[in-house]
Amino acid sequence: MRPHHRQWKVDNVTGTPQPSPERLTPFTGSPIVVGIVPDQPDLVTLTALSLSAATGDAPLWFGYVDTSRYPVEELADGRVRHAPLDPDGVDDSWRETEDRIREHLTTLLEGRGVAWELRYLAGSPQRALTHLARAVDAAVIVVGTHAPGRETRLRELVEGSVALQLSHHQHRPVLVVPLSVVDWKETGSWR
Repeated sequence: MRPHHRQWKVDNVTGTPQPSPERLTPFTGSPIVVGIVPDQPDLVTLTALSLSAATGDAPLWFGYVDTSRYPVEELADGRVRHAPLDPDGVDDSWRETEDRIREHLTTLLEGRGVAWELRYLAGSPQRALTHLARAVDAAVIVVGTHAPGRETRLRELVEGSVALQLSHHQHRPVLVVPLSVVDWKETGSWR
């Protein structure tokens, strides 16, 4: 991890650091954060793997964000201490989810020569992935799209697209991997 000693362009009204050449993290060799979900197509991971190879075998930092839990503390290494949203519930099923994701990544990435880590995060996906990207000083964040459909459109209307939120609330480039496309001729599906 590189130390954060840079001075950044700041919005004069909000005081928020803004995207600028001074904030650019070089792609070559710099970490890549990959937002993943259980059972998503391997295309997101394989796209990040290809990007890693193209940028000097950059390490991959996979982040799964459990929205049924909230962050109690964000740690400097990108991890979070988290708790269930239901204060009466003692639910350790998150450990099984983490193990299942880790097993799948191990199988998929075995023998490919790339360094990788998995972080089990909690809360808002865009905030959690931004935290991880800051912690490891990532050059880019890779995420997949959702399959088109009414349920997805409704959820994105209410919550917003993770990729869109990332592009509006942090300065790193966001690479969006299409997981399902709609034929241009089917204009009704775009409405």
